[in-house]
Amino acid sequence: MLRWSGLLARLVVGGVWLYAGLLKVGDPASSVTAVRSYQLLPIGMTEPVGNLLPMLEVVVGACLLLGLLTRYTGAVSAVLQLAFIIGIASVWSRGIAINCGCFGDGGYDPDAFSKYPWEIARDTGLLLLSLFLVWRPRTPLAVDNLLFPEPEESTLVEAES
Repeated sequence: MLRWSGLLARLVVGGVWLYAGLLKVGDPASSVTAVRSYQLLPIGMTEPVGNLLPMLEVVVGACLLLGLLTRYTGAVSAVLQLAFIIGIASVWSRGIAINCGCFGDGGYDPDAFSKYPWEIARDTGLLLLSLFLVWRPRTPLAVDNLLFPEPEESTLVEAES
C-alpha cells in the first residue's frame, strides 16, 4: 500500500511542479517579478533566481512524474516547498500583499492576505508528500526500478550468510 501511496505522491507533486514551471518558463519576466516581489533576495539575485526557478520546477516535476532519481528530486522538492512556505510567511508577516507567483503571475494582489493561509497549507501538503518520497522512494511505474533494480531476496540471503 505504501508503494502505491508513493506513486500517488509522485504524480501529485510532480504534476504540480511541471504545471507551475511550464506556466512560467515562457514568461521569465513574470517569474523575475514574482521573485522580486518577495523582497528577500538582493536585487542582483532576483533575475537569475527568477529565470532559473521555472526550469528547475520543470526538471523536478518531470523527474518525479517519471520516477527518476525519486529520493533526490523529492529532497529538492521538499527544500523548494520549505523555501516557498518561508517566503509566503515572510511577506504575510511584513504586511506585503503579493500574489505568490506559484503559477505564473506575481506582483501586487489586494486579496493576498486571505490567500496566504491556503497557500501555506497547500505548500505544507506538498512538502509532506515530498518528504514521503525521500523516505519511501520506491514506487510502482518508476524509471528508478529499471535503472536501479532491487536485489532479489535470494541474493540478499546469500549475501548475509
